Amino acid sequence: MANKELTFWDHLDELRRVLFRVLGVWFVLAVGYFIAMPWLFDNVILAPCHNDFIFYDLLRYVGKVFDLHDEFFTQEFHIKLININLAAPFFVHMSTAFLMSVVTATPYIFFEIWRFISPALYPNERHGVKKALCIGTAMFFLGVLLGYFMVYPLTLRFLSTYELSAAIENQISLNSYIDNFMMLVLCMGLAFELPLVTWLLSLLGVVHKSFLRKYRRHAIVIIVIVAAIITPTGDPFTLTVVSVPLYLLYELSILMIKDKKTDADEADEVEEEE
Repeated sequence: MANKELTFWDHLDELRRVLFRVLGVWFVLAVGYFIAMPWLFDNVILAPCHNDFIFYDLLRYVGKVFDLHDEFFTQEFHIKLININLAAPFFVHMSTAFLMSVVTATPYIFFEIWRFISPALYPNERHGVKKALCIGTAMFFLGVLLGYFMVYPLTLRFLSTYELSAAIENQISLNSYIDNFMMLVLCMGLAFELPLVTWLLSLLGVVHKSFLRKYRRHAIVIIVIVAAIITPTGDPFTLTVVSVPLYLLYELSILMIKDKKTDADEADEVEEEE
């Protein structure tokens, strides 16, 4: 395909094959997750509901080491979900299997994107795009893991124990749990794509290094607000564990992109080419 010029219809046909391959992988993964879903629900998805979840054990260990007696570090936590919709278990079963297949198929999707666009790129462009796709995949999964092991457990523990009135008993429905679970985990995965998005915007000339440095203080405020929305807890610890990674991503974005070229730099490049 790289040795001959392809027509528009050839490209369209190749794109069709790519889409069929991606859908095929999604379908196979979704079927596998659908079959394994009872085990996944008990041991993965519902794990943050139980007191022996690894992050809760970590909090208790930190509290023990530093002699912290605040309820945040000593709380025994356990919730039981309820279902009030007859068809909810079946549809949650299907939707969760599909969403998990989408998440785990991300490396393959990036690989297919690379295969489709690489023939049209110059050698130096191929290296940059390949690097960006690899970094984007790794950062996405890093965000998903942080969301699963830290952000969602913190959010769940706060919201499920928050009382508006002593006369109101909190009962968490299956749909509510799954909706918040998927939203927070996927949001953290997408948030970790910030360096890649910034790099792509820099290539288009939309942002540059000096711009991000100039508005660093504004970015910190926005990051804290976003962290407060993602994890609506009242303690500084929760805001810190979410805000710090997001701020580090912002700094990583600054390191990844080049500064805007000045007129003198462009003139020097023209002279070198001549």
